[in-house]
Amino acid sequence: MSPWSPLHPLHLFLGLVIWSLWFVALYGGLSLACEFAPPDEERGALTWVNASMLLLAALVSSFLLWSARRCWRAAPDADEGAATGRFVARIAAAVYLISALAAVGLAIPGVILPPCI
Repeated sequence: MSPWSPLHPLHLFLGLVIWSLWFVALYGGLSLACEFAPPDEERGALTWVNASMLLLAALVSSFLLWSARRCWRAAPDADEGAATGRFVARIAAAVYLISALAAVGLAIPGVILPPCI
């Protein structure tokens, strides 16, 4: 079975790996932006740093949601031979969905808080 197939066991943890990479990239990028090109503090949360964080969060979350939908739809019908594939696809879809929600949750402070305080 190809690793690109939604029934491959790789998808059982790939959503969390993508989320963890997003976590590191988000806060690493925020730290670098605040160190080398800090936005004006009077602007509050309306800065280029927050806008770029929200845009990237939307992209990451969209990809994770698309992956969740792809795994959910790929689950085979309820016959006996497809039980393992159905299990993998449904659990992978749930992991992708949770990862998408967590990716959005990481970006929510960007809506309210100034980036470099």
